[in-house]
Amino acid sequence: MPRHLSSSLRMATLALLWGSGFFWIKLALNHGLSPAQITITRCALGTLVLLALARRAGQRLPRNRSIWGHLAIAALFCNAIPFALFGIGEQTVDSGIAGVLNATTPLWSLLIGALLGTDRNLHPLRLTGLALGFAGTLLIFAPWHRSGLLTWSALSLLGAAASYAVAFAYMARKLTANKAPMATSAAQLLAATAWTTLALPTAGPLHPDATALLAVTVLGTLGTGVTFYLNYRLIADEGPTSAATVGYLLPVVSVALGALVLGEHVGLRVIAGMAVVLTGVALTRTPTPTCRHPRSDGRGRAGTSNARIRTDQEKTAPL
Repeated sequence: MPRHLSSSLRMATLALLWGSGFFWIKLALNHGLSPAQITITRCALGTLVLLALARRAGQRLPRNRSIWGHLAIAALFCNAIPFALFGIGEQTVDSGIAGVLNATTPLWSLLIGALLGTDRNLHPLRLTGLALGFAGTLLIFAPWHRSGLLTWSALSLLGAAASYAVAFAYMARKLTANKAPMATSAAQLLAATAWTTLALPTAGPLHPDATALLAVTVLGTLGTGVTFYLNYRLIADEGPTSAATVGYLLPVVSVALGALVLGEHVGLRVIAGMAVVLTGVALTRTPTPTCRHPRSDGRGRAGTSNARIRTDQEKTAPL
């Protein structure tokens, strides 16, 4: 297979698996699982996949206590909190909308960097992108309409995107490159599993059917574990710029699956809002004369301490 076709196929597969995560969450919620149950299972299954991949690659879990401490904090903000908030938010918000709101992670990263003074590359074009991105979010919510989407569930979805941004800022400062990205990512998801087990008392009784079990299994193994591996391979083979393109496809996948499979209504206002959000995100990543290699802002899904992989995760802001 030609190289460009292989790369395109890998990108399409990665976008489909990541973008479908919102669909699987919605399906699991509709068939008997609570947000806490979905989050715990997802983290556990993702951990198992990454542990298997790490062992295959000959990588071992970190042994340094300080690294485990940093991974525990990263796991809280990059996995446990956003995974739970997506489950909570999708109880009443469509999966397609959830995918669009996830794309706001780079906007939160830029805003946090601007407020803390850690991002000095506040070029007018990036600030315009920031304003456009949040304007698009407001257009999606439409709080001026009685049928608007501005609810606590919707705000929890924005909270998930903001949590990713906090995690990436922390990871950029505290987690440095190492030679075992698979194992380190497995360790982070293992810590996230430990965090989420604290929510077991609130998980409620189990009433899943076969559809819910299938959905959460696919979400944990493919949507969390395998996607990290594919992302890692894409960055290694094609570079972070190509991999970052996947981030623009995630909302498209989530909206398409929600509409075609779950029958979710997609109005013109939501489509327009999505277009404005993605335009804003694109502008925040536009290279400027003061920064030849712009800092990435945004999600990642399983998390890693490998600097090159983390950079792309920040760009794509995977679920």
